[in-house]
Amino acid sequence: MNIQQLRYIHEVVRCNFSISSAARQLHTAQPGISTQIRLLEEELNVQIFERKSKRLTGLTPPGIAVLAMIGRILRDIDNIRQASMEFSNETGGVLSIATTHTQARYALPPVVKAFSEQYPKVRLHIHQGNPAQVTEFVRNGMADLAIATEALEPFDDLATLPCYQWNRCVITPPNHPLLDESPLTLEAIARYPIVTYDFSFTGRSKINKAFEERGLTPNFVITALDSDVIKTYVELGMGVGLVAKMAFDAARDVNVRAIDAGHLFESSTTRIGIRRGNYLRGYIYAFIELFAPHLTRKVIDTTLNRPS
Repeated sequence: MNIQQLRYIHEVVRCNFSISSAARQLHTAQPGISTQIRLLEEELNVQIFERKSKRLTGLTPPGIAVLAMIGRILRDIDNIRQASMEFSNETGGVLSIATTHTQARYALPPVVKAFSEQYPKVRLHIHQGNPAQVTEFVRNGMADLAIATEALEPFDDLATLPCYQWNRCVITPPNHPLLDESPLTLEAIARYPIVTYDFSFTGRSKINKAFEERGLTPNFVITALDSDVIKTYVELGMGVGLVAKMAFDAARDVNVRAIDAGHLFESSTTRIGIRRGNYLRGYIYAFIELFAPHLTRKVIDTTLNRPS
């Protein structure tokens, strides 16, 4: 048994049991992976994968148990590497963050700037996606941190910490009738076509809930993955926009106007997700505290060590 065999099995499962996909991800040959899996099964005297003809179709009951242990072993190996890097190079390394467009575009820039000034030798990678994708980036080890709104997908291997609360605003073209509504109401908004976030974004559910509770059926004409796209279609006169308040910048967004809608919708919470069992280098703690000052190292460690 060797680490390479364990990595092969882990990657094959991650690639939905496709050996060819795993080979591409690992930059190796498909026959080599098949051979190593077979050798490990012979050594353990247990069949890890279910097969149909020559295709892998799933895990056997023993395979499920073996995969869980492989996951722990590979995490421990990665943690050993991280710990050794911590002591050999305390100020350099890589920090990978998975987040949504709104966080990357509007919430993270000042934090990234401050962090880069403190840790100039740390390379930052920012992966963007919807909340479910962001969660998966962290769970499969492609990112150290997930930053998204509301409950990042609830998995036992993921710890989440609340960062800050935010609410929404309505954006319109200049001189739109909604600008004269005082106070702004859901009934007034529902009279116009609405451009807002895609259903895959957890904060979107609070928008739907607010209208439903008032017995209103809004006309969502366009949904998008990021705030900039929403603002573009509002500029074109396609409807009024519902976006995170942080996504409106009066200095930049000169072709639209914003109306605070915080009194109409329940607040949303942005959270950080961290995979349990991960070794966090010192600069990761520093980044989290820059983003959410109340999340000190002690608070983070307490959360990570709390039973899931």
